[in-house]
Amino acid sequence: MQTTHEIRVGDAREFDVESGSVDLVVTSPPYPMVEMWDESFAAQSPTIADALDAGDGQTAFEAMHDLLDDVWERVADALSVGGIAAINVGDATRRIDGQFQLYPNHARIIEGLAAAGLDQLPGIVWRKPTNSTAKFMGSGTLPTNAYATLEHEHVLLFRKGGTRDFPPKDDDRYASAFFWEERNEWFSDCWEVRGTGQTLDNGARERSGAFPLEIPLRLVRMYSVRGDTVLDPFVGTGTTSLAALVEGRNSIGIERNAELAEAFEKRATEAPDLSTSIADERLGRHSEFVADRDDQPKYEAEHYDTRVVTKNERRIRLPTVTDIERTGEDPIRFTATHEPF
Repeated sequence: MQTTHEIRVGDAREFDVESGSVDLVVTSPPYPMVEMWDESFAAQSPTIADALDAGDGQTAFEAMHDLLDDVWERVADALSVGGIAAINVGDATRRIDGQFQLYPNHARIIEGLAAAGLDQLPGIVWRKPTNSTAKFMGSGTLPTNAYATLEHEHVLLFRKGGTRDFPPKDDDRYASAFFWEERNEWFSDCWEVRGTGQTLDNGARERSGAFPLEIPLRLVRMYSVRGDTVLDPFVGTGTTSLAALVEGRNSIGIERNAELAEAFEKRATEAPDLSTSIADERLGRHSEFVADRDDQPKYEAEHYDTRVVTKNERRIRLPTVTDIERTGEDPIRFTATHEPF
């Protein structure tokens, strides 16, 4: 089996993807009113630049989301019927012109996705644990001017139209099954996953608690099957594309910054070892789950020496990447070969 992976340098508001050709969108856009993204937003809109200079936070907030609304319209068009959009976003807190304000990015993006014609599904709260002992903002231990620290973000889930149709006993769908215990963990509405550190723009910006690989890995497994196409219109250094690559999906990523786009090559070349490690860990965790149960699961897996809880798990095939080759420059393109673990 082969998959292709493209990183296109360009504006997320203008990407050209065939209508209805994408099965899953997973992205973490720039967060409006988080200072590290001010320069990027302001470069795209004089209204935003003027509002920030004038200390008009609400105008800047709405103008930033106006830009994102254009992306959500393209996302909706690119999705196939039954396709899922998973948007990771955090709210912003900020003091502008002496006034502390919460900017509810997740609520505003819900409005934008709904206006684009997508239907909201139950979402996920991603809690990012912190080691900080000072979990407050404001006046500390004195009432009444302290504020709770935001230690969570949202994974908003939307679908285009009804559920997807699959042929009976579809090989790709059954091979893409997840284990019983994975389902119980992943389909909870609260995930506790530590974020990763991230350096952007040649070290000019540091971002803590950034989008870790585990988040798109889960979403790719939950809402796509092998051979599907996954789109990230804000792909950055390619975390979503890497998740699609190791899980045997095709991917398309859009990134304005050419240096960030090129950074995906190093990550892609590490995919063979990474995919083998991920598959080995998944199977090992499942074996521990089976061993710890008081009762023995009823069914035998067809391809692994383990038992499984449900019929649907019997045909599961954990993917690996056996070869990765750069096959294009504009867009940046890789072709991967996959074999079951």
